[in-house]
Amino acid sequence: MIAPKPPLSFRILIALAGLAICVAAGAVGITLDFLRKESIRGAERESMTVARLITSELIDTIAPIDSLLIEIRDVAPELGIVTPEQLRAHFATPHMVQFFHDRLVRVPAAQVIRISAVDGTLASVHDKTGPVDPGPAYDVAAPGRVQDASGLIVSRPFTSHGITLFYMSRRIHNASGEPVGFVSVGVDLRLLQHIESAFASFNGRSFIVSRTDGAILSNQPKLTGLEGPWIPRDTGWYDIIATGGGSFLTRTVSDDRARIVAVHPVPGTSMAVSTAILLETALESWRANAMVIGGGTLLGVICATILLYALSCQFSRVLSSEASLAERETRLHEKSRELEQVNWRLDAALNSMSHGLCMFDRDGRLLVCNDRYRAMYRLSRDVTRPGATLRELLQQRRAIGTFSGDVEQTLVEVMRANSGRRSGQFTSEMADGRVIAVLNDPTGDGGWVSVHEDITERTRAAARIAHMARHDALTDLANRTLVRERMAESITRMEATGVGFAVLIFDIDLFKSVNDSLGHTAGDALLEAVADRLRRHGGRADTLGRIGGDEFAVIHVTAGDPRTGAATLAATLLRELRAPYEIEGKRIVIGISIGIAVAPQDGVEPSQILKSADLALYRAKADGRGCFRFFEPEMDADVRQQREFEFQLREAMVRQEFELHFQPIVELATFRPCAVEALVRWRHPERGLVPPDKFIPVAEEIGLIIPLGEWILDAACRVAAAWPSHIRLAVNLSAVQFRSGNLVEVVRGAIAASGLTPNRLELEITESVLLQKDQGTLAVLHELAALGVHIVLDDFGTGYSSLSYLQLFPFSKIKIDRSFVSELSSRSDCAAIVCTVMNLAKALDMTTTAEGVETWDQVALLRAAGCSEAQGWLFGRPGFASALSLDRALGPPPDVSIAAPSPGGVAA
Repeated sequence: MIAPKPPLSFRILIALAGLAICVAAGAVGITLDFLRKESIRGAERESMTVARLITSELIDTIAPIDSLLIEIRDVAPELGIVTPEQLRAHFATPHMVQFFHDRLVRVPAAQVIRISAVDGTLASVHDKTGPVDPGPAYDVAAPGRVQDASGLIVSRPFTSHGITLFYMSRRIHNASGEPVGFVSVGVDLRLLQHIESAFASFNGRSFIVSRTDGAILSNQPKLTGLEGPWIPRDTGWYDIIATGGGSFLTRTVSDDRARIVAVHPVPGTSMAVSTAILLETALESWRANAMVIGGGTLLGVICATILLYALSCQFSRVLSSEASLAERETRLHEKSRELEQVNWRLDAALNSMSHGLCMFDRDGRLLVCNDRYRAMYRLSRDVTRPGATLRELLQQRRAIGTFSGDVEQTLVEVMRANSGRRSGQFTSEMADGRVIAVLNDPTGDGGWVSVHEDITERTRAAARIAHMARHDALTDLANRTLVRERMAESITRMEATGVGFAVLIFDIDLFKSVNDSLGHTAGDALLEAVADRLRRHGGRADTLGRIGGDEFAVIHVTAGDPRTGAATLAATLLRELRAPYEIEGKRIVIGISIGIAVAPQDGVEPSQILKSADLALYRAKADGRGCFRFFEPEMDADVRQQREFEFQLREAMVRQEFELHFQPIVELATFRPCAVEALVRWRHPERGLVPPDKFIPVAEEIGLIIPLGEWILDAACRVAAAWPSHIRLAVNLSAVQFRSGNLVEVVRGAIAASGLTPNRLELEITESVLLQKDQGTLAVLHELAALGVHIVLDDFGTGYSSLSYLQLFPFSKIKIDRSFVSELSSRSDCAAIVCTVMNLAKALDMTTTAEGVETWDQVALLRAAGCSEAQGWLFGRPGFASALSLDRALGPPPDVSIAAPSPGGVAA
């Protein structure tokens, strides 16, 4: 007997159930494949973002090194160096030791400076402690050196003096443009490793810093899987670097592990940063989700298949039996419920996905849709019923505000991509701020699967990282990298429109005193407060940046004359930024100085414009601070002259062009010498005798005051040791010497070497030493006093808070500035100030010395006021020690009558 066939309705039901299982399984498979691709793409994007961030840090680190190279490079044309022999002769002189030492201290990243002739012969080499043995030859001109378009040369790493270094170099040209040598700065390779370690929190990532020719500078083989000094040729890295950077997937031969690599060249250099992440690490999250989704889907398919097979067999048996029609219908109903449960499990698997998923047929009608898709766009089940068209879905989304595009245009684009069997991927931003990534992947029958992912947090995280790479962490203003980028954009716009712009650079006057007196926390709070005011008063189109410790920059863009607009803005900033600040309960008043450069007349590239603004800033400071100055061409010449002056000053120390002059100090009661002040002079071979006010500030700025001050103290003590025992020696100390850390030892050594009795030595300091009220400075003063020497406060009354200084330290003497003495007989206020100081000194058990005494009338008034000692041309001009008369009275002349001093002074 032939078994009866199942009814048509049952066969259709079985077919539909099988089709649903296949569609669901296919959709899940497509989704998992999409999620895998998206995980890889996400890892590529994040790796590139990290590479950009490291690149930004690297630029900020090497920028001062390149500036140092340019500074030294530019010396040759200025000094008229023409041949390699002259180069070797100049840079081998002893006075260059201090010059290089200063620059190495100023640039912490620099370890070694090498000067070599064009043939590679070393002319001079210095590390942070001074001249060193040249060590292994370093031929910067050898083939294989990588040089970028700007002329910067980067070497491969090698070990020198026990430290692994790589060198950055630039060619030195003479005034005719011919190369005469190279200047090279050695950088400790640990600097690159330190930068990389700052990004160790990016789990599973490794980093490589290399040259663009593949020579590796910094590498950790255990993490990167790369061995040797070069990036292998078969990795695809060279193809990516040739196209300007990007990402690729490669398998490392040494450990046979797949990695996703992102490559980003370092702008302006021949270096590149590469970041890599293991493919297995990038897919960890996807693998976990795939196991859950795949496992649930597989279980559902297996259950559905078994139930369908059992249903078919059972139905066949039911039909072949003589059971009643009612029994057959009952069994069919039960199997239908089982089939519904299978479909429910499949729906549960789809709805457990973290992505929105829907499938359309070739006509754009909806076949499958999960709950995540509905929730993502706030759509109801009725709207997302099977058979609904894509047009209806987009129109409904537009009505509720989750779609803002053009419906018809979107339909055309989707159908065009689908007809070409091309995957389409795009992102859209919702009105509520969410960012959705959409992937449309065509199926074989003309339909397509659409997967929707909410990437809001990922997008925000990437935006935060990108923001951090170009903004200052403390003030959130643009950092040096972004300022240079905005300047480049402004230059491009200027070339297209002919409209120029201005760059303002300013820093905070005496900012270091805030840090030293109130602490770095207060200093940071002050910088934030300055940044807030800068935002309030900068233009909307301006770029505001912090490009150094307390250095700020403004790129000022205006429709009118940029020079006029910059002057108006500078005047506003001078007025607003120096208004008092309340920082940690303390009132702080600051000043700023501003330098301005205007493009294109002051430069047509970022570095040139910044240099011009810097020069204008230096002029503003030289003109008394608290003002603004525009760049002028002669400023560049002034800087060159200043640099030449610095070189000559260093040579003066080596050539022993400094000499000591001595001026007597007399007791006003007897007019006999009681002390002598040692004064340094520079006998320049061309300028003649240079007074100290011309070269001492420069010596302090370049650090030469340390060895010069030691020489003055040592030489003066040796001369004074031969004077009568009642004659004291006065020597001036600079505030810079107090920061050297060894001032007490220097004084102790000078006393011991000369045999001078300590109580015969007077060390004169100005109020600038105590301006910061630093405890370390006070401790040094007490140590000096403990040696038995006398501490004298010089130029009293011309500083900021003179009376408070008398409370900080028990001085043995006060010297009254010549500005009060010179007008003593013509201005009553000067006489009142002198009398007040005399009475104050007497009350504090201090003696007084009046400076700048030139007339006997001044002597009479000083004696009447109770002044103890006097110094000035009236008693002797500064001269050599051999011209001193220490054994006789120095006045008054026989025809001048001087009244005896009042016991208590005129104010008593």
